[in-house]
Amino acid sequence: MNFYRLRSFIKDSPPPSSSSSFKLQVNDNEDDNFTALLTSPLSLDTTSGNDYTAPNLLQRVFTLLKNVRPGSDLTRFTLPAIFNIPKSQLQCYGESVYCVSNDVLSQCANGETAVDRFTSVVAWSVSTVRPLMFGVAPYNPVLGETHHVTRGNLNVLLEQVSHHPPVSALHATNDKDNIEMTMCQYAIPKFNGTGIEAKVIGKRELSLLEKGETYVMNSPNLVIKFFPVPDVEWLGNVTIKCQETGLVAHLCYKGSSFLGRKGNYRAIRGKIISSLNMKTIYEINGHWDRTVAIKDVSNGKTRVIYSAKDVISSLKTPVVKDPKGLQASESAVVWAKVNEGILNKKWDKANDAKVGIEENEREMVRNRKIKGEAWVPKHFILSGCKETDDRAWEVKPRNLKVPPAPIVVPF
Repeated sequence: MNFYRLRSFIKDSPPPSSSSSFKLQVNDNEDDNFTALLTSPLSLDTTSGNDYTAPNLLQRVFTLLKNVRPGSDLTRFTLPAIFNIPKSQLQCYGESVYCVSNDVLSQCANGETAVDRFTSVVAWSVSTVRPLMFGVAPYNPVLGETHHVTRGNLNVLLEQVSHHPPVSALHATNDKDNIEMTMCQYAIPKFNGTGIEAKVIGKRELSLLEKGETYVMNSPNLVIKFFPVPDVEWLGNVTIKCQETGLVAHLCYKGSSFLGRKGNYRAIRGKIISSLNMKTIYEINGHWDRTVAIKDVSNGKTRVIYSAKDVISSLKTPVVKDPKGLQASESAVVWAKVNEGILNKKWDKANDAKVGIEENEREMVRNRKIKGEAWVPKHFILSGCKETDDRAWEVKPRNLKVPPAPIVVPF
């Protein structure tokens, strides 16, 4: 993507209304004047932080009808900004890793035994699931968009490495705890009659370098239900494996029934087994938005391994610590003008800014086709792509470590 053109498009964004509670950071470097607008993370306290509330459903429907006419060509239709939360999907992926109140990730590396570390990894996996809002969604990241954030000793870097399908890659390192993490994922949405189920394809790898252990896991699927009660749920099966220790966890994310009964709403059921003898060590029971506990099958003792209130509530909004380190490709820079329009409810301005970004990306695609050029990610090597119903994408970071970021999460 041509970020030079994008830079000139967003750098002259006017300051927001003083009544807004979002964070605004400006780089006054005479060579690169970037504005990064960061919004509070998705958390347990509220579905989108304290600086954004979704417009009412009727207003969104009227906006959609105003933008679509009978017989309209929908191949180039852009979803109005009123249907977006003020952040990119790339940021949402990153927030699930670096926005926490209690550092579960470090607990994984500091466990005394292999079983202790494994149960901490299970807890960390649960912590990456965040509450979402019905009827609004983050922006689809543009190709080449990046997101670089530091929290304590953890440095996180994401890049949008493909647009069709929209594949996001993540690399994170923590030198103090000797942790490395890579992720590569994208969603395949399908209408199932009562809603939309987005199957999340890809894998996550968490490596405890000092222990010589790597944990491989997948993600639950995102389900948007229209009937009988509109809602957004995380459903499906998650498997966590550590080949070095032979430990495996099977988790099942459950939701409310079609009739609206919520006995299993946001519930997690599962077990931890040893693949060496196929014996169950722990049974897992709880809710991802409350607490998750494990029961030792040998003695019946139960203990809580995860508390959502302690981990994904009271989350701090990231801030720009080093304005001169901002890149034109940074998510909070790319979408700054759209974010501003949404937060100030200036929908025409938000729509114009969003259309400009998306049209710019389409133009870059056309130019690459004319020149016969293929897109090459900056921070990742993308390989292993298979054109099947269950495409396998593999990413390898170009650098061994992620450097400290210009954006940080305060403690």
